[in-house]
Amino acid sequence: MTANTAASTLSTSGLKAGALLPSMMSVLFGLFIVGFVGFSQLDVVHNAAHDARHANAFPCH
Repeated sequence: MTANTAASTLSTSGLKAGALLPSMMSVLFGLFIVGFVGFSQLDVVHNAAHDARHANAFPCH
């Protein structure tokens, strides 16, 4: 496989090479936030997440 074929295959797959790192960082950041809120012992963090879920009409009970 030549470099031109590999480059055209990557660009036609829908995901640009430069978008992979920001995408993965966003996923990891989201998992960190969900994990932090989910396992946090701070009532302020829990209440803020709880209120945000209700404000977005997302059921949590």
